[in-house]
Amino acid sequence: MTVAVPDRAGSSGVARLQGSAWAGIFVFGIVMAMLGAILPSLFERIGFGAGAAGNLFLTMNFAMLVTTLFFGPLVDRFGFKAVLAVSALLVAAAFLVLSRAATYGVVLGAVVVLGLGGGGLNGGTNALTSDLHDGERRGAALNVLGIFFGFGALSVPFLIGTLREVLGVPRILALAAFLSLVPFVIYVVLKFPRAKHAQGFPIKAAAGIARDPLLWLTAFILFFQSANEFTVGGWISTYLQKTFGVGAGPAALVLAGYWAAVMSGRLVSSRLVRAVRSETLILGSAALALAAALLMALAPSGAAAAAGAVLIGVGFAAIYPTTLAIVGANFAAFTGTAFSVVIAVGLVGGMLAPWLAGRIAEASSLRQGLIIPVVDCVLIVVLTVFVGRATRQRTQEARPS
Repeated sequence: MTVAVPDRAGSSGVARLQGSAWAGIFVFGIVMAMLGAILPSLFERIGFGAGAAGNLFLTMNFAMLVTTLFFGPLVDRFGFKAVLAVSALLVAAAFLVLSRAATYGVVLGAVVVLGLGGGGLNGGTNALTSDLHDGERRGAALNVLGIFFGFGALSVPFLIGTLREVLGVPRILALAAFLSLVPFVIYVVLKFPRAKHAQGFPIKAAAGIARDPLLWLTAFILFFQSANEFTVGGWISTYLQKTFGVGAGPAALVLAGYWAAVMSGRLVSSRLVRAVRSETLILGSAALALAAALLMALAPSGAAAAAGAVLIGVGFAAIYPTTLAIVGANFAAFTGTAFSVVIAVGLVGGMLAPWLAGRIAEASSLRQGLIIPVVDCVLIVVLTVFVGRATRQRTQEARPS
């Protein structure tokens, strides 16, 4: 079941709606990469430790979680337009505040607003993309959406790595705020399709999906995958600098390389998902990510750690969007609500893991903290095996006897 999109050739057509989702997820990519990229600058400007930095990740992800819990029922009942527009505006405001922040308290407040806006953009753009496509095109479209996420995530460390000395981090943050206003304008002027349940939200039917084991299996894949992405994206620059003495510029470029690898992997995955079962693609990706996580955590040199970071980006690429495609295919009547559940569970993982890595770093070393992705990749493999069994059983039950 997909959303009925009126006037497909006009301003409310699929192409323009999909373009608006690409713009929003691009900004969410900036949100996800920004905190990890500017941490070294914040250390210098304000002065706080690894534990306080871990609290920033925890706070931002908790704010994302709050938004995620509510966006799904809201878009199923009222549509996408307002949720996406307000989310983009919040992100722009947060970047402006961060560009001028002079105390830890101000940074913490900006991070809350950033998380609230980022959560709406993440959930809204993924749910919209899922609704605009069906069949094998859904998985491909969600992987392509992830490419635009990668462009956004790549842009920040690349700018910081190449233009930090010329522009300075505050101006780069101001530029990010301007870019965040672009999707806001698009959402304001674009006509969106009507909400799926505009005449009243069927609470009992929506609540029924919460009892479905497949929903929770996929949710916990996203739990561990979000933990991986937030931990590696948030800490790799600091890990390279503090453990191996890599300079701030080169460390930022390695982070850019990580996001470039994620983006490239999703380009390949958007084609593979048409020929390979979703569960098989996730299993292969998790196995590659596991090998790369081991290399990164046990690396004897900065070069080896950097290679592990780039390789793990390739492994991570397909896991999140392909898992969402499984959710979209199995819960099409309540896409927003189902995505709210699984993305919210994922964000709990993303909220806890980088915070835990910071605590481990403070107590021992960041190298020890980066064992977290190793464990998470093993658990993703196990969960994916169960998801494969559940989806095959559904397919068999759906066939006419």
